[in-house]
Amino acid sequence: MRPSTTFSDKRGGLRYNSGQRFQVGGAETAAGMKARVYVTLKNTVLDPQGQAILQAVSGLGFRDIKNVRQGKVFEMELNGVSPEQARQEVERVAREVLTNPVIEEFRCEIEE
Repeated sequence: MRPSTTFSDKRGGLRYNSGQRFQVGGAETAAGMKARVYVTLKNTVLDPQGQAILQAVSGLGFRDIKNVRQGKVFEMELNGVSPEQARQEVERVAREVLTNPVIEEFRCEIEE
């Protein structure tokens, strides 16, 4: 069993714990829709970690790999919202919390 992780928003209205349960205003419900946010460096930004990975895989004999760009993936579970509301909420979180808009870009996927 993995340890449970819990966080709350600043207002304390939404609580999440990694046991896939959300608590909104004291009422706990099972998670429904899933979202993924992919965050990568903009193409115009140098990616030293990607270059280090490229050198490592080349040194291991993977000669066909031309370029490597590293990034981050965030997975979220949402409850009680329409797909359009989910997309708007996830994009807002991505824009305001998960990315540095000066050097990073993101894309979102919503699974119903």
